[in-house]
Amino acid sequence: MLDSLTDKFSNVFRNLSGRGKISESNVREAMQEVRTALLEADVNYDVVKKFCDDVVEQAIGTEVLTSLQPGQQMIKIVYDHLVDLMGPVDTHIMYVQPGPTVVMMCGLQGSGKTTTCGKLAAYLKKRGKNVMLAAADLQRPAAVEQLRTLADQVESDVSGPGAVRFYGEPEKCDEYGKAVGVAVKVCRNAHKAARQAGSDVLILDTAGRLHINDDLMDELRQVNRALTPHQIYLVIDAMTGQDAVNSAKAFNEQLELDGLILTKTDSDTRGGAALSAKSVTGKPIKFVGVGEKIDALEEFHPDRMANRILGMGDMVSLVEKAQEQVDEEQALKLQEKMEKGKLTMDDFLDQLRSIRKMGPLKSLLGMLPGVGAQMKNLNVDDSQLNQTEAIIKSMTAQERTDVDILSQSRRRRIAKGSGRKVEEVSQLVKGFEMVQHMTKQMSGMSTFQRLRAMGSLGKQDLSTFGTSAGPQLKQRQRSKRKKRKDRKKKSR
Repeated sequence: MLDSLTDKFSNVFRNLSGRGKISESNVREAMQEVRTALLEADVNYDVVKKFCDDVVEQAIGTEVLTSLQPGQQMIKIVYDHLVDLMGPVDTHIMYVQPGPTVVMMCGLQGSGKTTTCGKLAAYLKKRGKNVMLAAADLQRPAAVEQLRTLADQVESDVSGPGAVRFYGEPEKCDEYGKAVGVAVKVCRNAHKAARQAGSDVLILDTAGRLHINDDLMDELRQVNRALTPHQIYLVIDAMTGQDAVNSAKAFNEQLELDGLILTKTDSDTRGGAALSAKSVTGKPIKFVGVGEKIDALEEFHPDRMANRILGMGDMVSLVEKAQEQVDEEQALKLQEKMEKGKLTMDDFLDQLRSIRKMGPLKSLLGMLPGVGAQMKNLNVDDSQLNQTEAIIKSMTAQERTDVDILSQSRRRRIAKGSGRKVEEVSQLVKGFEMVQHMTKQMSGMSTFQRLRAMGSLGKQDLSTFGTSAGPQLKQRQRSKRKKRKDRKKKSR
């Protein structure tokens, strides 16, 4: 998402670098490019005009701080206005006592509404809430079964202290359209069932249409009057761009929304909906769908989105993802092993599995500062993690503990057992040795030295990782140490 927009912003700031002062002419020239980039990203025209005018007004004549260059100062100004444009947002849900807190989900067909109900249930379960999913979309019998399946999936696959239940009356699908208020009756029955079950939250998956019409709005208003939901969220598809924002505005005029949930933000969308939604509707984006998995729903943070747009990564979200998957006690044990240079292939495999749980590899790498632009045309195949796991699992326990015993005959056996080539086995072993050596070497460094070392690593061609570069690096380091010793001997 937003790759094109990020590229355009990067070019603008690059052109401003090296100047002693941000003048009116270069600011207006830069903002003309920004204006074009935002319009191409399908951002609302009025939003673009106000955004650019505000940035120009603040930037003209701004003296460059002694610690910043003009390009950096401009980034700061644009960043602040982007955050203002998309925020502020409070993602907390206000829970009522006694429960249940009623959350009404609405949206057009194809926006991902039913799937998002399941994702929201998973989000709440992780936070200790007991959730009931109610199937109130009776015009599509498949939607009832889909929600039932999602409820079962969340309950079985998503770990958390809460629980997820399903409520549905599939037989009422036959009555839908023949009698008035069928969906309202199902919602009332679901509310009663949720109260009896002690559910903290009741999520209503209401009906959608291919477009906004009177029948849809009338039914939603009936449900709203009958249950007076505590929160009303509209699910909108980020891929539809400005149309999504226009739909949100129409829904808000009828229902008084509490927030928006933006889906499919991991797709090749231009980002116009994310940048326009708050200004046009007056309602904040509460959550964003970032993948197909049931737990791929994140709280929306304007500052983090602004960082991604400006190519500065999103380390906070990356760390949060890591904390969800990594046990602190295990992490400390792993750190001790790494410092002693005793990292094993089993440890390496555990880390790969943790990475896989965090989400698509390309998405994770895109959160690293400066990496996002480099990832645009790079094909990162997550199946390579499966291939690596197959190679490691084809090793014996002794081989995973001590890779030095991996002779050529053993490597041939491992390659045959994993269905890979011998060269791929050797490449993995060499890459592992390089990581093992680096972690041991960096354990004695200060924080500043570690950052320098990681910076140096980042400047290298990543394609050499896991090839002969590992052993060559060791040989160069041995040669340097020998030369230093020889110089010391001569000086004596």
